[in-house]
Amino acid sequence: MEAQTGRIVVISTGGTIASRWQGTGFAADAPGREVLASAAIPQGITSEVVDLFNVNSPRLTSAQQLTLLRTVHEVLADPGVDGIVVTHGTDTLEESAFLLDLYHHDPRPVVFTGAQKPLGATDGDGPGNLYDALLTAASVRDLGVLVVFDGKVHAARGTVKTQTLAADAFADPSGPRVGKVGFGKVSVLHRPERPAPLPLPAAAVSLPRIDMVMHHVDADPLLLETAVHAGAQGVVLVATGAGNATPEFVAAVADAVDRGVLVALTTRVQAGPVTEIYTHGGAVDLAAAGAVLTGTLRAGQARTALLAALLAGGDAAERTAELRRILAGGEEPAAAVDRAAA
Repeated sequence: MEAQTGRIVVISTGGTIASRWQGTGFAADAPGREVLASAAIPQGITSEVVDLFNVNSPRLTSAQQLTLLRTVHEVLADPGVDGIVVTHGTDTLEESAFLLDLYHHDPRPVVFTGAQKPLGATDGDGPGNLYDALLTAASVRDLGVLVVFDGKVHAARGTVKTQTLAADAFADPSGPRVGKVGFGKVSVLHRPERPAPLPLPAAAVSLPRIDMVMHHVDADPLLLETAVHAGAQGVVLVATGAGNATPEFVAAVADAVDRGVLVALTTRVQAGPVTEIYTHGGAVDLAAAGAVLTGTLRAGQARTALLAALLAGGDAAERTAELRRILAGGEEPAAAVDRAAA
């Protein structure tokens, strides 16, 4: 798609792209205008900055993510805005982008980007990523929330950080990327399927506790049970393989569900779907105990899906149904199994 002229709002939240040396390490401290000044602006695009936060993204909270969500909707209430770019730390970018995508109802894009190297680095990747994100925000429509990094365009759903330090930091290990940026244009290769957008959460919503527990050799359900006793309304079980644990975990999941806790089942494996294949504590039994399988969503985005389902309110059955609807926006597990076997 050829680049178009447009007015793009850059919402700055911190991260490595805004980080400078602090004496012992790097931390976000540069305002958005300095981040934007580091990059060339594509021809025909005008830009303006909203300084929302200035934090390293591991410190980001759900409350701040909801503030970002509402800020995006407020900015898009102006019909003169053609798109939004969010500069964000890479560590939790996948969670913020997916959360915003679940509520995004506008044809105008919201494009997340960031950097693996700090502001001012001689070989920094931030300026190039920001240029590509601005170009994408001015060029595409009806693709939802996107992640633009290292010349690649990804859908928010399913895209995770796959490299701790390399410039090519993001990918969807189970699906195709949306497009690419190069030679002054954005090429769309794939249009992601997205569920109907959720209504915005109430302004004074109470944020639920949601914990993650990982299965491993010798694991027992102590941490899952502790999370439930600590008041968790949702738990992500990060299982092995295609979603497998032990009979002891099955019993703990059944108890948690009986208490009204929403349990999502994902896997620590990088790619492929969670699906019901094995018993004796496997996904067959965990699903029967009430865990909701997350398909190809991994831990961070599974937690985000839980958050959205819990914010929707209702009783346990209604929240479970909402979670299943959110998850149905991606590839169906059976289709993913067929593709993996091909």
